[in-house]
Amino acid sequence: MATLEIDCPVCAEVLELSDEDRADLHPGDVIVCDSCHAEMEVTRNGGGEDFELELLGILTVCPACGEEFDVTEDLLAASPTVTGPDGEPSVSVVTCPHCRARIELEFEEEEGENPPDLRS
Repeated sequence: MATLEIDCPVCAEVLELSDEDRADLHPGDVIVCDSCHAEMEVTRNGGGEDFELELLGILTVCPACGEEFDVTEDLLAASPTVTGPDGEPSVSVVTCPHCRARIELEFEEEEGENPPDLRS
């Protein structure tokens, strides 16, 4: 049985899909990374290596109200970023959709990390 290995676009964790797993997946279905909880939509599922995913968001928890919400590319694009002393963007400031708290999102690139580090 062949296994397709796909790197998560957020944490680089390897997602393994067997032929049996892929037979159940259709365009529009969503896969969630076990490591960082990033959500990815199946956009193409042909034979062999003909498989594509599109990042939808990262499920995280607001430190102010404790509610879960998705950090999507659209949310990040609309959010201001705070630059560090070296002039590089270091955190994004997002608003919790539940309690409206302003949250600083810092993405860590260490393997095996949980969802983004949040500070309110």
